[in-house]
Amino acid sequence: MPPAKKRARTYDPVKIRTAVLAQFGNVRQAVRTLTAEQLVLPTRLPGWSVRDLAAHVTMAVETVSRNLDREEPAKAELTLLDWPSATAVRAADIDEGTRELAQANPDLDALYARTEERLTERLATAPGTRLLAARTGAMALADYLVTRTVELVVHTDDLNAAVPGLDIPYDRQAVAAATRLLADALAVKAPGGATEVRVPPYAVVQCVEGPRHTRGTPPNVVETDPLTWVRLATGRLAWKDAVEEAKVSASGERADLTELLPLLS
Repeated sequence: MPPAKKRARTYDPVKIRTAVLAQFGNVRQAVRTLTAEQLVLPTRLPGWSVRDLAAHVTMAVETVSRNLDREEPAKAELTLLDWPSATAVRAADIDEGTRELAQANPDLDALYARTEERLTERLATAPGTRLLAARTGAMALADYLVTRTVELVVHTDDLNAAVPGLDIPYDRQAVAAATRLLADALAVKAPGGATEVRVPPYAVVQCVEGPRHTRGTPPNVVETDPLTWVRLATGRLAWKDAVEEAKVSASGERADLTELLPLLS
């Protein structure tokens, strides 16, 4: 019998909206402190400077406001769990759009201010059921905002990695939502019950085909922290390196996730 299709977990829409605005605010506060020398530093995204990356964060959030300004689609095309596998097709136009945005907006704080104002205003009246014509496929606003926590958390981490001492704080709810969505995406990509992936304190999922355990300690267990999981899932960290650096513990013959990661690219 084929495994049952994984049901999407539910997210508190008020907490997710608050988390998106809070993490965007955290990044904005940090970006306004960056010096000219720091803005030209390279990042771990090929060809992107810190300025490019900072501009991209606004683009990732502005998509919410822009899509709310568009005509509402007739029906949804993506569920929340479909989104991770639909992101790769947009890599080329995201890269081009980011560079153009950074070049056209030398005053990053002004760009952040406009983006934050529009987002706050549009979210004040838009219901979570409102469909958005996102480029990855039409989906509900409430679901799309969960995807924005992934964008914000991973790019906060990118900026912190690029600028020594920047140390942008992470909103707890944003990290929780991003962790859970990416953990669930793994369970969708590799359905099964042979391996248990634990990302305390936010997520535990069963995945990978094979014998399913019913009680006691599972024979195959992977455990890591939330930021390491986000890095693994988005290709910022290789599985082999994470294991060698003891950032991941993996026990059991089905606990090697090399072939399943990254989930986003």
